Amino acid sequence: MSATIVSLDTVVSLEKRAAPLWRREVLARLAPWVVPALLIAVWQLSAQAGWLSSRILPEPLAVLRAAWELTVSGELWQHVRTSAWRALSSFAVGGGLGLLLGLLTGTFKQAETLLDTTLQMIRNIPALALIPLVILWFGIDETAKLFLVSVGVFFPVYLNTFHGIRSVDKGLIEMAKSYGLSGWALYRDVILPGALPSILVGVRFALGLVWVLLIVSETISAQSGIGYMTMNAREFLQTDVVLVGILLYALLGKLADVLARTVERYTLRWHPGYR
Repeated sequence: MSATIVSLDTVVSLEKRAAPLWRREVLARLAPWVVPALLIAVWQLSAQAGWLSSRILPEPLAVLRAAWELTVSGELWQHVRTSAWRALSSFAVGGGLGLLLGLLTGTFKQAETLLDTTLQMIRNIPALALIPLVILWFGIDETAKLFLVSVGVFFPVYLNTFHGIRSVDKGLIEMAKSYGLSGWALYRDVILPGALPSILVGVRFALGLVWVLLIVSETISAQSGIGYMTMNAREFLQTDVVLVGILLYALLGKLADVLARTVERYTLRWHPGYR
């Protein structure tokens, strides 16, 4: 009987502890959205009070109505699909090349001597300054847009990969060698995992940058995409649609960041700093 009472007390105690834990977890998930929600509330109240001109900054409800109309007509999905394809393609090309060259120059001193100076000179040229030259090279087709964004996302991945490879603890490498690891096994089991946190920082930064560059590249005679939709709305003074485009970039950028952090937590689950 005594054992049963103790057991029930233990269950009740555990339930009491679990409830605050559950509330803390929900509050922790909601906390990052408090400031955006407050800003939107202030924006709506200011518009209703007449402090903001609807021509300059429409109220949030008007922006929501514009987004709903674009969604129902199917126009929004078409632009989002086109922009997402451009972003993913450019990231695959630019990020992939950045990763490969970062691994190459980070691993081999001769490759660094041959390539790094040239790449650092190119890095200091703003991607947007290449627009006139890119139009001469590729015209105004998709290739020009993909090239511009690829150049922009190349360098964050390249630099962080190079830095990650060079920052691996030398003592750890020596210890692995003393246990008989060498060649590809040493690279795969010690050097690459050691460089992975820095590589993923570069990937995360590049995923954010891709949307910034995309909005500019989609102004180059595009016929679809969020940038085209925004520029087209500007011509007709549709400020609510312009804001829909800007908020879409913000949401897609946030989504890309969440995906990158999820990949980071999964691949670095062994790392004490990411648990």
